[in-house]
Amino acid sequence: MARTILYLYKKQEKTLTFSYEKHRTIQEAVAEAEGIDISDFLKMEQQIEAVSSTKAVRDYRDNYFKKLGFGKITLAKKENRGVGEK
Repeated sequence: MARTILYLYKKQEKTLTFSYEKHRTIQEAVAEAEGIDISDFLKMEQQIEAVSSTKAVRDYRDNYFKKLGFGKITLAKKENRGVGEK
């Protein structure tokens, strides 16, 4: 099921449709949408995952994307709909 990403890039608020089928993380999706190559970042992230805690990986990811010009990157809240509602 597709979700919506809300993010800030170079002080502009943007939205993007996201699916885990296409991207592993929301950061990968926004980088692709902005045309940024993050292949070196992904290699380093994998190395950090192999030897460090998830907090270290998260800190590395957050700092890297701040340097690229991204602000807050988050998934929009899901709307719970009742059965039969569209």
